[in-house]
Amino acid sequence: MRFALVPRQSEFYALFAQAGANTSAAAQCVERRFRDPAAVSQDELKELEHTGDRLTGELIGLLNTQYVTPIDREDIYALASAVDDAVDYMDDAAELLDLYRIDAVLDPAVAQCGVLVRAAEQLATALTGLRGIGKAQPILLEIKRLEDEGDQIVREALRDLFADPDNDPRVIIQWKDIYEALEQAIDSCETAAHVLGNIAVKS
Repeated sequence: MRFALVPRQSEFYALFAQAGANTSAAAQCVERRFRDPAAVSQDELKELEHTGDRLTGELIGLLNTQYVTPIDREDIYALASAVDDAVDYMDDAAELLDLYRIDAVLDPAVAQCGVLVRAAEQLATALTGLRGIGKAQPILLEIKRLEDEGDQIVREALRDLFADPDNDPRVIIQWKDIYEALEQAIDSCETAAHVLGNIAVKS
């Protein structure tokens, strides 16, 4: 493997901006699927997941060939991995709709999707402005606030799910899995924001 002596720092920023846009698009696709499972195919989301994998591969490939990087090498790797994980978790959550043959989505899951979209949009904004990430603290704090909002939704949803004695145990298991999968997708946006926060401190 040969390291390039001519810096290609702008390529890192461009790829992270593309990864952010892809993450936001994936969250919007998840929300559309949960609003109407029959109207949006999982294949559409799978394509976005594949795009995320490709962008992550390009970032890691660029990292492995550059002697000079715009931010610490370990931070580039951690951020690329965290953003890739976010799209993977979104794909996993939406896939449960097909696995459990869900036709009608419960309201709390739709509310979670709304939080997910807003968190992903904030993450995309931060990644687009990665070059000036030192000024992005308000964005990172908003992602944390949204994660807290998502936690509150899932706590109330699980409470109501178990409180109804008429609920079929299979239905309880299915929706518990779905709520927790969506929560994990939201949490993954906060994980990426933590990495961005570390980069901001260093900058």
